Amino acid sequence: MSRSRMIESTEDRRLLLRWARDTAERFLGAGDRGAGEKPAIAGRFGGAFVTFWQGSTLRGCVGTFAPTRDIGATIEEVTLSSLGDSRFVSNPITTSDLGALEIEISVLTTPVPTDEPASLSPGRHGIIVRRGGRSGCFLPKVASERGWSAEEFLSHCCTMKAGMSADAWREPDTEVLLFEAEAFSDSQVG
Repeated sequence: MSRSRMIESTEDRRLLLRWARDTAERFLGAGDRGAGEKPAIAGRFGGAFVTFWQGSTLRGCVGTFAPTRDIGATIEEVTLSSLGDSRFVSNPITTSDLGALEIEISVLTTPVPTDEPASLSPGRHGIIVRRGGRSGCFLPKVASERGWSAEEFLSHCCTMKAGMSADAWREPDTEVLLFEAEAFSDSQVG
């Protein structure tokens, strides 16, 4: 699997989490709009997701698979997108919510196509399933959290995320890509 650079130091993880929180605060009007400096972390990254949690309740999760050399700019972009996650339009994140929310960042490797989707390692690999105009993805931890096998992971991604039949991942015109993610959150890095 093609590897992109991961976030190696705890300090870099802290900087990215602080940047995501500063971005959310500025956007929601809870912070100084000029505060914070975008982290300058060199490398090539396969994209990123930013997730907001309130306890075990998901409040927003959006990401990009676009490769980047500016992970700080990518984190800013997906943080703003996550604040506007369309699944939560009836319960959007507000300024008063921010203090109680935990932020999790997932930095991704570059997705690579596979001819053997069922050989993925649940918990290690994330997936993108796409065919025609339909696509869906799951971060690696989804399979672990739900106790899914590789085939269950693929089938659920097809039905729950891509709007396809459960066995669509087996069909030759469906593309499956694998990636890895390094996830870290406020509570993990302190």
